[in-house]
Amino acid sequence: MSVSTSADAGTELAEGRELELSFNSARCVHSRSCVLSAPAVFKANTPGAWIFPDAMPAEALVAVALNCPSGAIGFTRKNGGAAEAAPPVNTLHIRENGPYAVRAQLEGAATGYRATLCRCGASSHKPYCDGAHNAAGFKASGEPDLLQSEPLAVRDGALTVATHANGPLQVTGNLEICAGTGRTIGRVTEAYLCRCGGSANKPYCDGTHARIGFTAP
Repeated sequence: MSVSTSADAGTELAEGRELELSFNSARCVHSRSCVLSAPAVFKANTPGAWIFPDAMPAEALVAVALNCPSGAIGFTRKNGGAAEAAPPVNTLHIRENGPYAVRAQLEGAATGYRATLCRCGASSHKPYCDGAHNAAGFKASGEPDLLQSEPLAVRDGALTVATHANGPLQVTGNLEICAGTGRTIGRVTEAYLCRCGGSANKPYCDGTHARIGFTAP
């Protein structure tokens, strides 16, 4: 097993017999799903090498990687096996007092199929969440009211997430917006989502960003 750092992206690579794992610290939201599900593989807060891909069966480790909500953990099979596939349904889960967790066929190869997007307005890595909502004391329900909507004719396909300068996130494509518990609260093909933390109609933008002087690229 070897560990290296990709100079162009700041991504750590850990090579095992069957898998190469990648870890992008800028995308990590410290959900701890990796260290709790695979403590023999991910030995955080230890000096030197801390990712050991051969410490558990490869297929089980793939499942752990896919459970990383932010996409900070990725994998490459060394035997030419299947890579991560697009989900059959594009979803956005609203985390209690936290970010948007997206699983979709996201436009842009660097993004992949998983991302956690800031909705508190405090992240230093916008549009991605960096955990700043905790220090900022952000409070917002993960169980917003249901918005009546019709079932989507197509539930997968490309999803584009665009940032409006000093304004909301615009999502375009087939998307089911879900509460943190999994309950579907809306089905959209386009929506403007609050990312300043101030909307009174969360998760949707209500223009508060202009009134409070929110600034973001």
